[in-house]
Amino acid sequence: MGRVAAAGLIVTLGLLALAAHGQQVSNAGAVTTVVVERGEFHEIVLLDGVIEAVQQSTVSAQTSGTVQSLPYDVDDSVAAGELIVQLEDSEQRSRLRQAEAGLEEAEAALTDARQRFERIESVHERGLVSRQEFDQARNNLAAARARVERATAAVSEAQEQLSYTRVLAPYGGILTERHVEIGESVSPGQPLLSGLSLEQLRVVVDLPQRYAELARSERQAKVTLADGRVLETGEMTFYPYANPQTHTFRLRMRLSDPNGTLFPGMLVKVSVPVARREALWIPTSGLIQRSEMRAVFVLDEQDRPRLRQVRT
Repeated sequence: MGRVAAAGLIVTLGLLALAAHGQQVSNAGAVTTVVVERGEFHEIVLLDGVIEAVQQSTVSAQTSGTVQSLPYDVDDSVAAGELIVQLEDSEQRSRLRQAEAGLEEAEAALTDARQRFERIESVHERGLVSRQEFDQARNNLAAARARVERATAAVSEAQEQLSYTRVLAPYGGILTERHVEIGESVSPGQPLLSGLSLEQLRVVVDLPQRYAELARSERQAKVTLADGRVLETGEMTFYPYANPQTHTFRLRMRLSDPNGTLFPGMLVKVSVPVARREALWIPTSGLIQRSEMRAVFVLDEQDRPRLRQVRT
């Protein structure tokens, strides 16, 4: 049986459930009576919330080049790690070959410097070469090692630049926007594609300032879809600042189970408790509504039903 909070009742002995809607009640014993309950009433405010993706981003170019292929288009589903943009990479491959050749040359020079140092070191121990020649051979070996390290770093950088020509999806999701076309030249930092993930969703709602303090302390909210389904919510986050234009605080809640039927941009209803007070609870079936008037039948001291106007 549904219940409703009623204000305006003082001390009552009982009320008539299923009370005569528009009928004259003459015998209170012929109908069912229910004792009025006093309990806590949670006042709520109903707000419009919007579903948004937790992961949504725009992938940008990290190297210069010409767009060679775009395997996926807008609204296509993409798995994590899939190739979504291929840039022309001849320049990057050429730089990598040059860096690798430089590394080979540096390694050969290091081998030569090491062999020369080892020969001079053995002769120096017998006192057959000067200290100056020994120091020079040792310094040449150290310089050769430094050149190898520099050449190795150049190869790593060239390999990284080459990898940037293959743009991969950072996570599985849907492509929402394409910012470039095939044959277009791009530079580092230029947006390429935008997308979002449907695996992690959340609800955001703007809470009026006058309700913010209690809502922040209660940390309770219920999210309901248009078809009446109640969504399970997870962690609740309150923004620590208000919107200067609307003077509202943003509330964000994670959805525990999107279940594949929810999409970013959908509207939902969010009910947030904003006040608590004591109230009298009566069965909904005992409430009589006539236009703007709401009333119930109450038994007086002689167990006679009397119509009592109430505010719900």
